[in-house]
Amino acid sequence: MSTSLGKKIREIRDCEGLTREEFSALTGVAAATLKQYESGRRENISSEILLKITQHAQFQKYTLWLMTDQTSEAAGQIAPALSPDGQNITSNPQKGQKAG
Repeated sequence: MSTSLGKKIREIRDCEGLTREEFSALTGVAAATLKQYESGRRENISSEILLKITQHAQFQKYTLWLMTDQTSEAAGQIAPALSPDGQNITSNPQKGQKAG
């Protein structure tokens, strides 16, 4: 893979306009653990963590890209850059909304 899983998780989180804490609340992955993955201090991401992310309805569209670097728009599988908000959003549509 060209990009580490930790960096990909960060791209997904950024694209969705979520803080680490908001992403943590949605997925059940501890914010401290996310920080370690995203910074590269921890590289081996368990299948349990990947399932927590990819099985969440908001992030299922990134599953194929996260795992393989591939996309399939026809199957609803995209990369963060293809998200309607794109990677460089300037506002956070999630602000003010409660998770759960």
